[in-house]
Amino acid sequence: MTTYESPLSRRAFGGAVGVSAAAAAVGLGSAPAAALAREDTAAGTPEAARGEQEFRAARGRHSRRPNILFILGDDLGWADLSSYGSPHIKTPNLDRLGRQGVRFTDAYSGSATCSPTRFSLYTGRYPGRTKGGLAEPIADKSAGLEPTHPTLASLLRDSGYATALIGKWHCGYLPDYSPTRSGWDEFFGNFGGALEYYSKLGLNGEYDLYEGDAEYKDLRYFTRIITERASEYVSRDHGRPWLLNLNFTTPHWPWIAEGDTAESAEIVRRIKAGDPRALWHQDGGSVEKYKQMVEDLDRSVGEVLKALERSGRQEDTLVVFASDNGGERFSYNWPLSGNKASLQEGGIRVPTLVRWPARLDGGQVSRVPVFSPDWTATLLELAGARPHPAYPLDGVSLAGYLLRGERLAERDLFWRVRGERALRRGDWKYYQGKSGRDQLFNLAGDVREQADKAAVEPERLARLRAAWEETNAGLLPYPG
Repeated sequence: MTTYESPLSRRAFGGAVGVSAAAAAVGLGSAPAAALAREDTAAGTPEAARGEQEFRAARGRHSRRPNILFILGDDLGWADLSSYGSPHIKTPNLDRLGRQGVRFTDAYSGSATCSPTRFSLYTGRYPGRTKGGLAEPIADKSAGLEPTHPTLASLLRDSGYATALIGKWHCGYLPDYSPTRSGWDEFFGNFGGALEYYSKLGLNGEYDLYEGDAEYKDLRYFTRIITERASEYVSRDHGRPWLLNLNFTTPHWPWIAEGDTAESAEIVRRIKAGDPRALWHQDGGSVEKYKQMVEDLDRSVGEVLKALERSGRQEDTLVVFASDNGGERFSYNWPLSGNKASLQEGGIRVPTLVRWPARLDGGQVSRVPVFSPDWTATLLELAGARPHPAYPLDGVSLAGYLLRGERLAERDLFWRVRGERALRRGDWKYYQGKSGRDQLFNLAGDVREQADKAAVEPERLARLRAAWEETNAGLLPYPG
C-alpha cells in the first residue's frame, strides 16, 4: 500500500468537520505578517521551477478565517503554463503565484468537461450524485444545480461569509437555476458554457451577460469586463471574510483574442444566420491565437491579484487557481495523453496553484493526488463551516496536510463519464475507454499511459475495477 509523504488522517475523509473543531484546527486569531516567498527565476522548466522544495507544512502559525479567491480557467491544459512546461506560452503572473505558494503536480478536475466539474466543486460530491451533474455538459434548460442542494457558497454564507461568483456559471439556466439561488450573494457573468466574447451571444444565439438575474449590456471584450468586476470586488472593505469564485471563459472557444473584432463579427453573423456550430469555431483558431488567449488570462489574473495586494488583505486571502478540465485542440498537454472529455490524464489532470501567505510557505511543490471535491471540503474546514449531514462530501479536507503536516492516507480518486471510467489509487490508475477494454497504468513511471499492466497485474486490476464498481453503484444512472 502506498502512503504519501505529508498525508492527512482518515478521520478527515469526507470533510465532516464541526465548526468548533475547524476553528481550533485553523487557529483563528490575528494573522501574523508573513513574507511572500522569494521570486525564483527558474520557472518554465518542464520538471518544475528548480527552486521548488517538496511541500512541508509551516506548523504553528495562526490566522483569522481567510478570504477565499478561487479562480478557474476554462479548458486550460495541464502544461499550458510556463511553470508546467509550456515551451511557447509565457505566464509570469501565474508562475509568480505558484512560487509564492504551492504548485500541485498531481491535481485533477472532478470530471472531464465544464458542468460536471463545477458541480463537483460547488457541492463537494461526485457529479453523478445529482441529476444536473449527469449532463456532460449542460446544454439546455432541462437540468441544473438544484437550489435546495447545499453548496460551498451557501455553507460559507451561513457561517458568516460574503459570497460572489463572477464569470461562467454553467450549472443551469434561468428561470430555475442561478448562482443567487444557490448561495452566492452576488453574480455577474454568463449562464451558459460558451459565449462570443464581444456580442455575448451564447450557443443558441441568446444574449448571455447578467448581473444577478437581469441582463447587463456591455459589448467590450468579456475577459476585460469580468477582470474589472473581480478587481473591484477584492478591493472592497467587506467587513467580513468573503468567497469569490472567479470563473474565466478563457481560453475556451471561440478562438478570439482581444482586438479580433473582424473575427467576432463573422461569428456573430453566422450565429444570427442560424449556424448551430458557429461558436465551436472549428474552422478558426491557431496555436498562436491560443497563446494570446492564455497570456491574456495570465495578465487578467495578475490584475486581480494586484488589486488584492493594494487592498491590504493579501496575507489573509487563500488563492486557488485551477482549470475546470483538460485542454482542447490547441492546448499543450505533453507528456499526457488525451484531452478534454477524456478520462485519460490529459482530460482531467490540471494545473493547480495555492497561495496563502499567512499560513503557507512559498517555493513548494506537492505531488499528492487531489481533485476538485477536496477543495470544497478543505475550504469548509478553513472557514469553520459544517458540511450538511444529509449531503456527505466525497472530497477530503486537505487542511491537516497543508497546515499541520498530517499524513494523507491512501484513498481512491473516482471518475465517470459516458463511455469511460477511471480510478486512481496511489500510483496506479484503472482506466476503461470507449473501446470497453480494462487497462491498468502505473503513473509513477508512465504518466503518458502507454504501458498497459493489465495482463501482468490481473489481481490489482480486479481490485481497482471492483472499487470503481462499488462507488458507481451509489450514483445515479445516466438517462436513456
